[in-house]
Amino acid sequence: MSDISAKIAEIEEEIRTTDYNKATQHHIGKLKAKLARLKEKREKSAAKGGGGFGFGVKKTGDATVVFLGFPSVGKSTLLNQLTNAESKTAAYDFTTVDVIPGMMKYRGIEIQLLDMPGVISGASVGKGRGKEALSIVRGADVILMIVDPRNVTQLDVIKKEIYDVGIRINEKPPLVNIKPKDRGGITVNSSVRQELDAGTIKAVLGECGIINADVTIHEKLSVERLIDATSKNRKYMPAIVVVNKTDLIKNSGELKNKINGEFVAISALNGENLGVLREKIFKNLGLIRVYMKQPGKEPDMKEPLIMKKNSSIGDVCDRLHKNMRGWFRYAQIWGKSVKYGGQRKGLNHKLMDEDVVTIIKKN
Repeated sequence: MSDISAKIAEIEEEIRTTDYNKATQHHIGKLKAKLARLKEKREKSAAKGGGGFGFGVKKTGDATVVFLGFPSVGKSTLLNQLTNAESKTAAYDFTTVDVIPGMMKYRGIEIQLLDMPGVISGASVGKGRGKEALSIVRGADVILMIVDPRNVTQLDVIKKEIYDVGIRINEKPPLVNIKPKDRGGITVNSSVRQELDAGTIKAVLGECGIINADVTIHEKLSVERLIDATSKNRKYMPAIVVVNKTDLIKNSGELKNKINGEFVAISALNGENLGVLREKIFKNLGLIRVYMKQPGKEPDMKEPLIMKKNSSIGDVCDRLHKNMRGWFRYAQIWGKSVKYGGQRKGLNHKLMDEDVVTIIKKN
């Protein structure tokens, strides 16, 4: 384990001290691929070795959101404000030493919130039970990255720890198709002009263990995205940057100059902007509410069926009963996904949020 860490440190130093240009692109690409392979090897070794008791978190509700942040950024206070959980709060570090769950109900959806132990630098390699915490993050639906407005550089550390365990935030999987074959080496076809030359692409893939394959690319790739396309442990998740404790700074407008990208500025203590945060969470979950209506009756607007965005009538049928597709004749829809109320649609029709659905069975 220590040998792997030493090799990782050595490669990271070489990458850091080597200027990136056309002449060094090939060499740096191979180094980054080797680095990714070593990190995955280290993670697998740590998993086999065990250690720690785990947090024993059980997923409940329609979706799960995790709070990630340094100690004392106000995660516990925020959890208590958004839910009826009782997470200890205090003005000193490391108050939360376990995962504290709570349930937030919003727009008919039950959202499980998990207050995680404070993230520290080195969490991805096991410091401060960080590896256990980050393994729970992989099973969530949205990450809240919570930082103190007086130290927004914490955000860079959180992002690095997440990245180092294979979690990619606010990204889509690379548009790369790798089709293995028995012989013939690597052939590369791209619909987009690449900055990486074919030699570098083949060298990186070779370092990742891919020797014979037909590779089709539909985006302008970086070396990192190419490596991600070869890995099976990558998790792509939405994340929201939350700047808490804005009551402690004079001008929250200055935060825009310090943080690259979107964020939600709140004060969990005073309840400021929590409505905005709830709505942001809802939108990032990518869920829709579908209301079922029996023929000739009013729809049940109290208990929506929670589905993923772009779900079809067929998906609703599968959710309601395993044999319902076989019984299905047509559906009547009221809502944004149709031109007029009661329009008839088939199994492939895509639903939208708050659609009302009646399923008509075969006689």
